Amino acid sequence: MSQHKKALFCFTNDLRLADNPALKHVLERADSLALVYIFNPQEFIAKRYHQPSLGKFRLSFIIQSLFNLQRQLQVNGLQLQILYGDPFNVLSTLIAEQNFSLVGYNQYADHDAQACWRRLERQCQQAAITTEVEFVSSWGNNLFSEQQIYSLGEVFNSFSQFRRQLERSLLTVDVPQDIWPAVLPQSIALSDLSTQFKVSHSWLLENTKNITLQLDQSSLLKAGEQAAQAHLTQYFLTALPHTYKATRNALAGFDTSTKFSPYLAHGNLSARQIWSALKHFELEQGASESSYWIGFELLWREYFHWLAQRIGKVLFQFKGLATTAPLTSYFPERFNKWCNGCTPYPLVNACMKQLNATGYMSNRARQIVASCFVNELGLDWRYGAAYFEQQLVDYDVASNWGNWQYIAGVGADPRGGRHFNLQKQTEIYDPAGEFIAFWQGEQDCSQVLDSVDASDWYSN
Repeated sequence: MSQHKKALFCFTNDLRLADNPALKHVLERADSLALVYIFNPQEFIAKRYHQPSLGKFRLSFIIQSLFNLQRQLQVNGLQLQILYGDPFNVLSTLIAEQNFSLVGYNQYADHDAQACWRRLERQCQQAAITTEVEFVSSWGNNLFSEQQIYSLGEVFNSFSQFRRQLERSLLTVDVPQDIWPAVLPQSIALSDLSTQFKVSHSWLLENTKNITLQLDQSSLLKAGEQAAQAHLTQYFLTALPHTYKATRNALAGFDTSTKFSPYLAHGNLSARQIWSALKHFELEQGASESSYWIGFELLWREYFHWLAQRIGKVLFQFKGLATTAPLTSYFPERFNKWCNGCTPYPLVNACMKQLNATGYMSNRARQIVASCFVNELGLDWRYGAAYFEQQLVDYDVASNWGNWQYIAGVGADPRGGRHFNLQKQTEIYDPAGEFIAFWQGEQDCSQVLDSVDASDWYSN
């Protein structure tokens, strides 16, 4: 491998230093290096199903993760520069100005992000510039490489098929990588022209002020790689992995599930780091059906990521992978009642109020409210997926949109969707009504879905 004098690395959903293969590759080959993160203005505009992509909880988590990353890099003589602008315009300007010959980034299953990088590579190839630009990337947030997955053959018809084939195969999860080479590149500061994209420190502070990342009544969620590593270590020092399967469907409680999802979504942790810690726990403390289920859930995530990569834009289409479109539509009043927790269904209301107050809800709660959205309310599933995208602190494009397709019956699921009995779900997961009472699920509980029906049009 040839050495590059000047390199650029763009962080995305890989906000960590450890086990970041693309970053490691760039560090090893660069003499000097610029490190950037770019906020996209389009994510703040209410355009995708009338909602912005990036809500306050996720924004605060990202900013806090960036602050942590900045501190770690500064200790090693490197600088992270936080920018704001259209990613294509920002990156093409930086590359042209600074004559970078190596550009690195983390590869992940996001159709829009991949389109941006492909466009950028084409532009650099076609531009009449003296410096040839090499782009390097890695699937740093997955358990398996692209080559490993495609060696399995046709396995995406269902998760069960995917999981069984993986478990029968001889594929292994790579050991998490150390990052730092013996000699680090020098840090590159932005040029005067590039500073137009720089985010002010006051803007960053303003968007973390008064935002409490509290997933339940008692436990705060700290963002960043160091907090993630501490949580990972602490979790596997307890006996909680041996009770995970029994408690994972609980609607409340910090210790009822792993709470790894925010750290995975933003790349504070890699899936390989969690897998490695899980296998070490099982080696030391013994494997159980419950500890197996943690790995099982990581495989679900893996499935959705590679399925999203496979189907591209279809992940966001109304009909999805189905042969016919769902018999649902968009009713603004019903949608608003669902968003605000004012439906005729107290459990759904409580879950939505929890989401709006914390940016989080359990996996079981997400399935319950999504099922209600599609079945009881008859709404277009994409509006629900977009609302989750805005609200969830642990939003992950593949898992979110893949799960919504699954519930709506337009995903890779031979059963054709899921419909949960809301009364039964209440009896199982909130038999004493404590969760509903805490989140006031019966307050402002509308008993009608629509204040206007078709007959009203003719009576006026």
